[in-house]
Amino acid sequence: MSTVLVVEDSVTQREMISNLLKGSGLNVSVATDGVEALEQIQDKCPDLVVLDIVMPRMNGYEVCRRLKADPKTQNVPVVMCSSKGEEFDRYWGMKQGADAYIAKPFQPTELVGTVKQLLRG
Repeated sequence: MSTVLVVEDSVTQREMISNLLKGSGLNVSVATDGVEALEQIQDKCPDLVVLDIVMPRMNGYEVCRRLKADPKTQNVPVVMCSSKGEEFDRYWGMKQGADAYIAKPFQPTELVGTVKQLLRG
């Protein structure tokens, strides 16, 4: 069973995304900001990361850049999931190395479908 790391500073959003992914048969671990996410990833690398952008200590763009620059994590798919939904935000997220970008609010099927598609590779 695949493990997804959900990185989200909002408790409500973190629980909602986690429950959606658990309900679709995935293992889920969580982090509340970018620094915590990178620490967890060093301990146990997930199969995929769902990443918010606006977070304390380290934003999602920086987390994504670091993951994609590290040979140990460069192939881990990253789904950016953010309320920053303008075209430029999507462009910038993909430019940082994200494999997909989903704007909040999103349809549950969009998130689950994107995650499962990326996990299939």
